Amino acid sequence: MQSEATSRRVLNADADTTPARERPRPGRISSAVIVFAVVLPLLFLVLPLVALFAEAVPALDDLSPQTRETLWQALRVSLITTGLSLLLIIGFGTPVAYILARRQVPASRLINALIDLPIVLPPSVAGIALLMAFGRRGLVGSWLNDLGITIGFTTTAVVLAQCFVAAPLYIRAAKVGFGEVEREVEDAAAVDGATPATVFRTITLPLARSSLVAGVVLAWARALGEFGATIMFAGSLQGVTQTLPLAIYEQFAVNLDTAIAMGALFVVVSAVLLVFLKLVLTWQPSRRTSGFLFARST
Repeated sequence: MQSEATSRRVLNADADTTPARERPRPGRISSAVIVFAVVLPLLFLVLPLVALFAEAVPALDDLSPQTRETLWQALRVSLITTGLSLLLIIGFGTPVAYILARRQVPASRLINALIDLPIVLPPSVAGIALLMAFGRRGLVGSWLNDLGITIGFTTTAVVLAQCFVAAPLYIRAAKVGFGEVEREVEDAAAVDGATPATVFRTITLPLARSSLVAGVVLAWARALGEFGATIMFAGSLQGVTQTLPLAIYEQFAVNLDTAIAMGALFVVVSAVLLVFLKLVLTWQPSRRTSGFLFARST
């Protein structure tokens, strides 16, 4: 007992006697770490946009009527084609993601690799591949051409190019969302008499909603900014296949100020549509009030 008491006195003597207010907090992060970890990366992301808008403000007033017409035509083509692409991606990608996430599919690793392949392909390679498949002399396009159907260098080609590069992003996110839905919840609803379609619509989709929204946003953003595959497969025909990125590239070789103004407008349109899309997809009718009122989903 005496030796134990002696040991305690020795430990207390060696203990830090610094007042608690002067001791460094164990979880405190220094200001230098915050600067290097947050401020510098954020500055790197924001600075180019600030420089773009600083040059774009005076350039917007100098746009000619012809340039403005080109700009609005390109914006119209971009919005129409990305809207159609998003509908196709959701319509065909959702069943694919659900099956891969919830069923034992033969050669699933190979299928997943094929789905992810467009993500790592250079856009120019993707465009050439689409041209070789659906062009007039392509693998499938030659048959369609005999039937009088042309895909290459049309608005349809723009939609296909956007779907090809953007669909994997949605499928990957949706697959993660469906995989995280607990089977017990679905089984309980099935025991209560719900049909598979009802279970999918009322339980599976709402529980996977956050992942589906993320996939939709990523796919739409990728489709809106698509350039390489589109110009190789669809060309840059004003009012037909010329999207906003293609119009910016064309003006870059002619008038830098016009390209800067278009680029700034592209950033604004993308940001507004992105926020709008996220709000629409993450809000649902409020059951406590009225079917015409909306409340944020939790």
